[in-house]
Amino acid sequence: MKNAGLNSLDKALLNVIQQDFPVCPRPYAELAQQLSCEEQELLQRVRRLKANGTIKRLGAVFDTQHLGFASTLIAMRVPEERIDAVAEEISTYRGVSHNYKRTHHYNLWFTLAAESQEALTRTIAEIRERTGIDEVLVLPARKTFKIRVNFEL
Repeated sequence: MKNAGLNSLDKALLNVIQQDFPVCPRPYAELAQQLSCEEQELLQRVRRLKANGTIKRLGAVFDTQHLGFASTLIAMRVPEERIDAVAEEISTYRGVSHNYKRTHHYNLWFTLAAESQEALTRTIAEIRERTGIDEVLVLPARKTFKIRVNFEL
């Protein structure tokens, strides 16, 4: 995380949104009250922190199984010269939360969720067909471990 140029309000904002983001109609108004500042100021700070790369993603993380969905981790072996194009194609699927390149035989990894196991299987087959990648590992979780990581600023 880029810590340079963060003042005390930036740090307080980043600390609170990592673990206690309000779920309400106006979360930034609630945060502003909690942090003793104005809602618009917080919104501007979040935009600036996203623009400069301090915040890469701000969003909810859902327990797909608890919601009745099926999900899995997938690893693909993609020719290096195609990795950006294949990653872009994979990102078009609404059930893909993220994908990332790894230095490994299987060099592109992503998570995929769907409304059922059947839909998940169909989507994986479609991804194989659309990308032309045959070397695919489907790695469903056997046990869920939730590690909470917060960066104290």
